[in-house]
Amino acid sequence: MKLLKQFPFIVVVALSIFVLGACSGSTNTTSSSQPTANSTTTAQSVAPINTTQVSSSDIPDSQAFVTFSSSVGRFQLDVPEGWARTLQTSDVSFVFNLDGIQVSVAKATIAPTVNSVRTDQAVTLQQNASAVRDMIIKEVQLPSGQAVLMTYTSNSVADPVTGKQVRNENNCYLFYINGTLATLTLWAPVGADNVDQWARISRSFKWV
Repeated sequence: MKLLKQFPFIVVVALSIFVLGACSGSTNTTSSSQPTANSTTTAQSVAPINTTQVSSSDIPDSQAFVTFSSSVGRFQLDVPEGWARTLQTSDVSFVFNLDGIQVSVAKATIAPTVNSVRTDQAVTLQQNASAVRDMIIKEVQLPSGQAVLMTYTSNSVADPVTGKQVRNENNCYLFYINGTLATLTLWAPVGADNVDQWARISRSFKWV
């Protein structure tokens, strides 16, 4: 992949705030893949921006991966080598071009379920993220165990220099163990071909 300029750290921080606000919290769910109820918040009154494919955001098949381990968050996962990393205690973000990965860790009293995510994280997401649409919530089985997956589209954070936005697709995985909730969020412009790479990243997550 051709090396592109990294976004300034302010974008990483903004994306981190967006993900933390959208996907963290305690949970409670069962299996279903029905979209959540529509929100009437200001964030949802924003129209989805026009979708244009951004081929440069494809993670190439030749991409090298490295294992990142968090001694504070007590998790590890594979991430693309060379992506810009921002670390804040147990939380970490990796960003390259318009693609991103974030893991946030929080205390939780109960494991997430489809129903709890629908009434908790999904509602928070709709209140804080821009033009959230196409939401599906379901249980998935991964090598680390059962998780809840929330998929949706949204408008990206505006570039601080150009002010431009893209329409993103997002995969948000919620993992739970012994009172700890880890939220893994992957995002890229709609149309980017990252299916295999995202599968590798989500399947590599494990508690340590």
